[in-house]
Amino acid sequence: MASPRGWQWGEPRAFGRAVKLLQRLEEQCRDPRLVMGPPSLRILLPRTAQLLREVAKARREAEGDPEGPGGAGDYLVIYLANLEAKGRKVAELLPPRGKKDANEEVFREGSRFRRQLAKLALIFSHMHAELSALFPGGRYCGHLYQLTKGSAHTFWREHCGIRCVLPWAEFQSLLCACHPVEPGPITQALRSTLDLTCSGHVSVFEFDIFTRLFQPWPTLLKNWLLLAVNHPGYMAFLTYDEVQTRLQACRDKPGSLLYPDGKNHNPDLTELCQAELHQRIEVSEEQLQLYEAMNSTFELCKICAERDKDVRIEPCGHLLCSHCLATWQQSDSQTCPFCRCQIKGHEAVSICQAQERSVEFRATAEEARDNCHQEAVWNLDPVTPAAPPLPPEDPSPRRPQDNGWLTVAPLTLPRLRAPLPLPKMATVMWEVPTRPQAREGATGSS
Repeated sequence: MASPRGWQWGEPRAFGRAVKLLQRLEEQCRDPRLVMGPPSLRILLPRTAQLLREVAKARREAEGDPEGPGGAGDYLVIYLANLEAKGRKVAELLPPRGKKDANEEVFREGSRFRRQLAKLALIFSHMHAELSALFPGGRYCGHLYQLTKGSAHTFWREHCGIRCVLPWAEFQSLLCACHPVEPGPITQALRSTLDLTCSGHVSVFEFDIFTRLFQPWPTLLKNWLLLAVNHPGYMAFLTYDEVQTRLQACRDKPGSLLYPDGKNHNPDLTELCQAELHQRIEVSEEQLQLYEAMNSTFELCKICAERDKDVRIEPCGHLLCSHCLATWQQSDSQTCPFCRCQIKGHEAVSICQAQERSVEFRATAEEARDNCHQEAVWNLDPVTPAAPPLPPEDPSPRRPQDNGWLTVAPLTLPRLRAPLPLPKMATVMWEVPTRPQAREGATGSS
């Protein structure tokens, strides 16, 4: 039976109960002995309560707009029920206000009760980050959420549509259709990794975090198995104090961290270094004439106009130089300077241009592909010379809908070796240096 949706189905009471519960928990957390390293319940609880008030206000003003399955209404039913369940567990661990016979074990670092409280604080951190991502400023945007990795975004939208949350069983069947996984303990481990908020569901936010951690997409679950299941240094949960203690023991032993958790070997992860899908970027000759008329080139960073572009922003895909990106982010701005999309990551790129497709270029392209580089070819169709249009914004290679300036499509024959008969054209090769996989890490702060 589908969950009832809409403000008129009791959401005001559910929001009210959740906010009151968070307020009670905040009162219980005021004991200075409960001060823990991040994430801290003393900070998370009031922030979550304020965000819930903003969501409730936006829902009330929306007057129960119709929603489909897996939309804002379904998500909030799941979220509020999970928040209440986790809040009760926290209340059982925290000492009641004014009680002198409280359980002292919760104040002792390293005790079982303290570890349980730390785990619940981590879940509350994930829940706050998820609600902020799907309801920025209180307004629902889950149907517009942009996953960082293009392949993951395509998978979710093709299989899940505009839904922002799915039951675990349904999501598992969809994921296993393209990434098979053995049933039993491996499946349970996958669920515990994906379901950050422990709600029995998978949200588009949680899937985004997982695919950022264990990229690239073609070997997603293989990467996860090697890094988060079979790796000898993997720990499912450690408090910040425990991490500090472990690292302190290695302080005077250079190189000891190369052998994780005291093992006498370092796992070989080179098999994770594989080339991503090749892409073809098509640019009109008219646009190249525009850059030439401006005495510029496509490679030149359009912010400083001094250095070449060498960084691609994720997920929007805009290009600029690393110096400008660093300067931009130092100003406390975490949005793209071109489209104001949230910056969830970036990767290094290099662009080199050649005027003709020659035998030497084809040999270079073959070598680049064999060395796990990504390449893109600009095909220039002949057009009638015309007056150049006004200068455009720096284009995004991942957003073909932006006025058609750039269109991106995967090559249908990425393994083709024989040269194809092509007309004479200007060509650009875009190389992405190979890097260790799964370098993106933060969950709650993404």
